[in-house]
Amino acid sequence: MAAQKLDGELVASRIKDDLRGRIEVLMGKDVVPGLGTLLVGDDGPSANYVAMKHRDSEALSMVSRHVHLPAHATQAEVESVVADFNADSSVHAYLMQYPFPAHLDYEAALLQVDPAKDADGLHPVNLGRLVQGVDGPLPCTPAGIQALLAFYAIPIAGRHVVIVGRGLTIGRPLANLLTLKRPNANAAVTVVHTGVADLANYTRQADILISAAGSPGLITAAMVTPGAVVVAAGVSFDGKKLLSDVADDVAEVAGWLSPRIGGVGPMTRAMLLANTVDAAELAAGR
Repeated sequence: MAAQKLDGELVASRIKDDLRGRIEVLMGKDVVPGLGTLLVGDDGPSANYVAMKHRDSEALSMVSRHVHLPAHATQAEVESVVADFNADSSVHAYLMQYPFPAHLDYEAALLQVDPAKDADGLHPVNLGRLVQGVDGPLPCTPAGIQALLAFYAIPIAGRHVVIVGRGLTIGRPLANLLTLKRPNANAAVTVVHTGVADLANYTRQADILISAAGSPGLITAAMVTPGAVVVAAGVSFDGKKLLSDVADDVAEVAGWLSPRIGGVGPMTRAMLLANTVDAAELAAGR
């Protein structure tokens, strides 16, 4: 039997419906949530992703401000944009699209971001809040995965979640998020990576398997326990083609599976909008 679909497009649309109501309330207070983005260089997937984020925000009648610097931009020019976003009261949250060109220091620029305007939830202050279980902007993809599982009433508390990938944007913060003693969390979490011997020995133990390694076809049907929930969070590109960590044959074994397109991606963008509205509400005093 084919796996049931974890439909990120559907869940993201429900989240946006909720955000519309909250935005209407803010507009009644003369506050329009504003999202800013900074793109450096001409990386195709990054440019497309930023464009989708702005289409999403404009569809909700949010302020949308974008700055595009050339690939040869200096560190000082990047940090000048960051300072400008920090000072702009019409921008409630913003992000710097990763990756930067190799000569630039992304981490140094990130430290200049106002944590209250951190749309990605990746500033060290906000990651520290996550580790402590203190409210703050959450990393968008981990929060989106949690919301996707919650929507389909997939039990997380007490279940064994195996995350393949230890990156800063997904693997590490997701592990922290799902171990918190909160609703839709409180799981036993194992984090592994592609350098682990006999990776399948770990993945077959998972009630919920989340691959975030960015390694095409890494997870095969033989690595999944029948009926397990599988979330394909890791992607890579072959030219313009989006490739998934999860091989096609996993659909024959898994109980639930997020699709290559329309799975985690829409959820990540929805959480970005949610972080922006949260920031606008805080700025407006709720």
